[in-house]
Amino acid sequence: MTEILLYSALFLSIGFGSYLLFAMPLLQEQQKKKRVMEVVNKKRRTLLEASKKTQKIKDNNSAKDTIAALFKMQKIAGEMGQKLRDKCLQAGYRSPSAPLVFLCLRILLPIAFSLFTMTVLTLSGSSGPDPLPGHSGVRWGSFIILGAAIFGFYLPNILLKNQMMKRQQEIALSFPDALDMILICVQGGIGIEQAIDRIAKEIAEHSKVLAEELGILSAELSMLNERRKAFQDFATRVGSGSARSFATAMIQAEQYGTSISTAMRVLAEDQRDQRMAEAERKAASLPPKLTVPMILFFLPSLFIAILGPAAIQAMLMH
Repeated sequence: MTEILLYSALFLSIGFGSYLLFAMPLLQEQQKKKRVMEVVNKKRRTLLEASKKTQKIKDNNSAKDTIAALFKMQKIAGEMGQKLRDKCLQAGYRSPSAPLVFLCLRILLPIAFSLFTMTVLTLSGSSGPDPLPGHSGVRWGSFIILGAAIFGFYLPNILLKNQMMKRQQEIALSFPDALDMILICVQGGIGIEQAIDRIAKEIAEHSKVLAEELGILSAELSMLNERRKAFQDFATRVGSGSARSFATAMIQAEQYGTSISTAMRVLAEDQRDQRMAEAERKAASLPPKLTVPMILFFLPSLFIAILGPAAIQAMLMH
């Protein structure tokens, strides 16, 4: 009886492990596609509601609709506000309140870091010997508090730029393949809107960021009256050179009546060459980066492994 229970538990664990091994990746892919479709459908609803209310399409990503509506001040929602809104879009923060949250963090974090640093210095000084005695301690304590405030002021900008770079790198890796697939669809007789919408669903397994951006682009192409504006918004949201080249090529193809497939083929080859050049640049910069870690970590271990037995034998002989 005990053996039967053990075998049953073993087979159940093997079956559960097989399920996790084969079924979970499929479920994750379905979740990615579902997430992309939710973002695209939300964008479609936003554009449809805006068209019903105003009878004309407005720029939903402009700084005037986000920062000026929150601050009620036209001066703040100028060029600086537009750049901040573009950075938030490139980092993936599409909420209208994202610029306001960013500005609030730049105000609140320096205060919070300063208070935290002041509290730590006060408690460390009261619990034992003062690590910074006398006037020099006051001077160094002020410098530390000031440094913490400066770090808190620049921290939101650092995190925002880091998120922007991650998204642009992910898009740059998958964008040439997406262009090739769009080219195949266009050559097969499918319209550019339907081709972009279809490739947005297919590319979701490899790059969720690019799938969302292409899905939003397809929604804007089908809802906006100006296709030029849709491509310009796509280039603004992505912020990379590949997206701007794609938007420029599509705008020029529609403006001058040139072949879209030819422009897509040239653009895909150029993006693939840029991706290869970037990979070669990173490969060329790898040896200098590995020099210091090898000297600090690899060579001491190698010397210990080679000279250690000889040193032990010499000590035993003496």
